[in-house]
Amino acid sequence: MNLNIVGHQLEVTPAIRSHVTGKLELIKRHFDHLIEIHVTLSTSKIGQKAEVTLHIPGKKIHCACEETDLYAAIDLLVDKLDRQVLKHKDRHSGRPHPGASKGELA
Repeated sequence: MNLNIVGHQLEVTPAIRSHVTGKLELIKRHFDHLIEIHVTLSTSKIGQKAEVTLHIPGKKIHCACEETDLYAAIDLLVDKLDRQVLKHKDRHSGRPHPGASKGELA
């Protein structure tokens, strides 16, 4: 799994990097088939923005969150992403694989 953390008009400090990786461990615990995670942190006049694009087999999941505090934006972003990953996981569990016989569920 590749993890890319990029800052736009913002320096990604080791503290921010460790906070993001610590929060994303929750996502890895719930769904271990992650290919790539791309996190973009940016700042503007309005506030701090955190975006993530998660590549999983067959799908891309994108979330964005904007708050006045960067750490709060990261926390809300991970909560949104966790809900979307669990929803994706629930949808695809219990589905028969293509080519499986009618009586089998994989």
